[in-house]
Amino acid sequence: MSAPEASDRVRVEWRNRIAAEYGSAAITQHFVLWLIQLGASPDLIDDGLAIVKDELVHSGLSAEVYTDAGGDEPPAIDRAGLGLPRRDVALELDVLRATLQIYCLNETVAVPLFSHLRAGATVPSARKALDRILRDEVRHRDFGWDCLDWFLTTPLAERLPALVEAELPRLFAHLHESYGSRDDGGVTDDDRTWGLAPPREYADILDETFTRDYLPRFAARGVDAAPAWQARRPA
Repeated sequence: MSAPEASDRVRVEWRNRIAAEYGSAAITQHFVLWLIQLGASPDLIDDGLAIVKDELVHSGLSAEVYTDAGGDEPPAIDRAGLGLPRRDVALELDVLRATLQIYCLNETVAVPLFSHLRAGATVPSARKALDRILRDEVRHRDFGWDCLDWFLTTPLAERLPALVEAELPRLFAHLHESYGSRDDGGVTDDDRTWGLAPPREYADILDETFTRDYLPRFAARGVDAAPAWQARRPA
């Protein structure tokens, strides 16, 4: 049975994924540099370098899906976004913020999101890409929480819960802006076979991730994430 014809939505989505995965590789490479500058655990550094390779593979697999979908435009990669910004604070605090945003939050919700996308994907190249991405995202999620645990062995340990709780309102609000839409996005059943899903389903998965993952994982590290989650929707 042949694959359904790809819509423009499919092509746009997979073209964006090429750039997003490539950008993730660059950002993680930068993050690993920061870990090296802090003298972090060699195991964390090795895990971070492995993630860089994973993200490059993901970008290549996304390109294969895009080509299968009839896409022929190069991905729009913004060089200015291929790194992490520094604030006028100690490097440790920028590393902590990146740990929370990129790995503890984004990579944690990515696991159920990609699992959901994979469940409806039947086009071979899309299924192949999502199989690999989902497998790797589990390790990427764990990397974030391992980094947070490493902070508990540093001089920041006593202040860590308060520092995390101060960052979470902004980070949860950003997640809500990215995944909180209740729109269907015009996604069709044929689009699902290419690994797409309506935005409203992303919003449901984000809510479930808070209860199943964020709340208990932060609580195990002395952090109360509930107030920041309740305040995530701007007034």
